[in-house]
Formats: sequence, structure tokens, C-alpha cells
Amino acid sequence: MIDIDDIRSRYQLLEEFLGERGRRLFAANEALAQGYGGVSATAQATGLARSTINRGIAELQAGGNAIGTATRQAGGGRKAAVVHQPDLPAALEALIEDAIRGDPCSPLRWVSRSQRHLVKALVAQGFKVSQWLVGRLLRQLKYSCQANRKTREGSNHPDRDAQFAHINTTVKAAIAQGQPAISVDTKKKELVGDFKNPGRELRRQQDPEPVRVHDFKLPELGKVAPYGVYDIAANHGWVSIGVDADTAAFAVESIRRWWQKLGRTRYPDAHSLTITADCGGSNGVRVKLWKRELQRFATETGLTVTVTHLPPGTSSRVDDWRGGGRLRGSAVCRRLSPSAGALVSDRCSVSSRRSSNRTCRFPASGFLLRHQAFALGRSPRRCGKAYRPSVS
Repeated sequence: MIDIDDIRSRYQLLEEFLGERGRRLFAANEALAQGYGGVSATAQATGLARSTINRGIAELQAGGNAIGTATRQAGGGRKAAVVHQPDLPAALEALIEDAIRGDPCSPLRWVSRSQRHLVKALVAQGFKVSQWLVGRLLRQLKYSCQANRKTREGSNHPDRDAQFAHINTTVKAAIAQGQPAISVDTKKKELVGDFKNPGRELRRQQDPEPVRVHDFKLPELGKVAPYGVYDIAANHGWVSIGVDADTAAFAVESIRRWWQKLGRTRYPDAHSLTITADCGGSNGVRVKLWKRELQRFATETGLTVTVTHLPPGTSSRVDDWRGGGRLRGSAVCRRLSPSAGALVSDRCSVSSRRSSNRTCRFPASGFLLRHQAFALGRSPRRCGKAYRPSVS
């Protein structure tokens, strides 16, 4: 007599470790071991159908393993969703066609629409889909989620490489002689107050830092303008924070304070200073106040100041040469003489063609300011009001 409870106990002991095929072959082996009536007894003990046990017996008696480690033969299991719904890929592409970006002829396209929204739209059309299925179909159709990529550049001046080579030589020569060479720039203005900023910090769970919902400027605090001075040779930075407008006087005062606090101690024998800057903003190539304030700085310190301006559209590459690689800059140099009086303009030509960065004319005689003001304390006014020069 077949002991059904004994078969059931063995099956329950191994059931959680067996897959679909393993359960079928285990039941078939038990049925063969029991002899006549073994299929019915094993079916009763395990709960498997007689047809399933008979298929397992056929596999064991075949004497081979045609499917290897697979669970089912090729073609087994549920059919793919696109087999039951052949119009699904076309419907999905029609939904995302208006969200496609980039070249439509490219083999890899991208989509910005949410997969959850695509699922809802497809369900509304009568399809049976899930977010997982939509994601798999998008990968099969060669779609992927990607960010914008900056690849389109503006016009390229024919002398651009020669300009970069010239500024590279100028700054490297200053560093080789032990003279200071700095890069200056104004960074993004920031609101002062409890506003949200990107990034995270370690805090206790469920205790985030509360910040304001809207980024409206607080009148009593205003904005700050960080102006950075980067010592190229020393790989050391200095940042001055202005609480008002980003003016040329503030820019030069930041350089002056860097020189007073760090520069003259680091370079006690310096007789010149090389400055690289972009061609816009407070230290722009056409800002007369910038040139006038630099002349005052040169007169005060006794330094010969050489300013090189990056051509338009190239200032974002400044990090390429800060680490010691090729310098990015223009062939237009402003040299401010330390002698009180003459303010000389040098055109460091590298080609007969006209440079993309114009050389501003300096006046033959020096200028004096009625008073000094800079954007570290009270609000200075723009050139033309508080900064009216009087010819000496």
C-alpha cells in the first residue's frame, strides 16, 4: 500500500527549493518509485495534476536533457504583450512623438514624458500595460532618458588658437619669473537668507532644515556678489563678498585686498601682476572704470599690471588651463604703468587679421577720482554719477 503521507512530507520538505520543472520531475520520480497507482497517489500527495506528472515521467524516460538548465522549452510560458496587442508599439510611439528631442534620424532617440503618464494614456486607449512593460518597450525601441547636451558653438575666430597660444606664453612667462598671475571672475549672485539651495547634509530623520517656499529677495538682507581671485601658480583662491552691486570698483578692491592679505606676502619681490579675466561684467574689456581703478591700484602698489581678456564665448573654458594645461585667453593685453600719469595700451598682435576682442583706447593723461567707494559697504553708483573723473 502506498503511503501518501510519506510522499507529502518529502515533497513539502523540498517544495520551497524547487522550481516548476523541479516539482514536476520530483513528482514523476515518486510516481515511478511507487509503481502501479503511483501517479494517482503522488497527485493526491503533492496537489499536482496527473497530466503534469505524466509529462515529468516522459521527460525522465526520454533519457536526455533537451532544455538544459531552462525551466521550459522554447516558446513555453505566457506570450509577450505585443503578441496579444500588436498595435501597442505603434500606439506608444504615437504618444511620445511630440516629446522626442534631438535628431529623428539618430538610431537612439530620447523621450521626456513620464512613463506613468504613458501608461495612463495607453490604458485609456484600451491597452493592458504596466510601467515595467512600457519601460521595456521603450528600451526595445531605442529610447532613453537623457539630459540636454551642449554641442552647438558659435562662430570661431580664425586667430583663436593663436590668441590662446599667446596668452599661454604670457602667463607661463610670469609664473616662471616668480611673478604673480591671477584669474578673476564674478560668480553667481546669491540671495541672503533662509532660502533653498541644492545639496544635502546629515541631520536627524524627519528633521529637515526649514527654508522659504519662494525665492524673493529680503529687502533688509539683499543679495551678495562673490568675486573670486585665483592664484594660478599657488593653486589658491580668495573670494570677496560684495553686499551691493557688482561694480568695477568692487572688482579692483577685491584684487587690492587679495594683494594686501596674501599676494605681497607670497610674492615679496614682485614687480608685475598678470590678470586674466573674461570680457564682460565688472571687469569687462570696455569698462572704463575697471581700467581707471586698475591704474590707481598700479600706482599705489608700484606693480606693472597686465590684463588679458578672454574672447567672448570662451570664459567657460577657464578651468582647462587652471590645472596647468593650455591657457585660454585673448591676445589683447592692457598694461598699466605704475608711474602716476601715463596709462599705456599695448596691442599684442599675433596676426594681421583683426582680433575678435577690440582694444579700448586709454587716455594719454591719468585720471583721479573725487572719492573712493566700492561694493563692500555702502552702495556705489555706476560710472557717470558718483564716479565722475576730473582731469588733473
